[in-house]
Amino acid sequence: MTASLYDTALTTIDGAPASLGDYRGKVLLLVNVASKCGLTPQYEGLEKLYREKKDEGFAVLGFPANNFNGQEPGSEDEIKQFCALTYDVSFPMFSKISVAGADTHPLYQQLTAEQPAATGEGPMREKLVGFGIEANPAPAILWNFEKFLIGKDGTVLARFSPDTAADDAGLRAAIDQALAA
Repeated sequence: MTASLYDTALTTIDGAPASLGDYRGKVLLLVNVASKCGLTPQYEGLEKLYREKKDEGFAVLGFPANNFNGQEPGSEDEIKQFCALTYDVSFPMFSKISVAGADTHPLYQQLTAEQPAATGEGPMREKLVGFGIEANPAPAILWNFEKFLIGKDGTVLARFSPDTAADDAGLRAAIDQALAA
């Protein structure tokens, strides 16, 4: 079961072939990101978390997606430049993919199948409804900056709602537990 998660073909933001297998043995936080979202400032916390824990065998992996109100319209080069100049992002970024709808990337099909419910999803879903936005029903990705925690063995350990910040106590505890495993 875990082999398929590692084997799914990906492309880096620079156009190179990749897979999660490149990070085998590390604890991973996969995040669908967007440059023009109210949650975009989360890049700062994610970068801080990555720098703090990367030497312990942890990585944040960013997956730009334009599924939610067109909030990631840019090309790979534009996204890369925005992330570097605005948030000094050094964690690995991948090419733009779809994380919701009929064209959902196989990686996100697997992630949502293995972890159909997100921790802390209620408030974010209610916020979207308050803005008049029809939220995707679970298990689909709710919005930008949803987070999946992957263990060293490739198991999907947890899923966190888009508004869960990188310094959230529950998220950090889950990462530390996965690193200690």
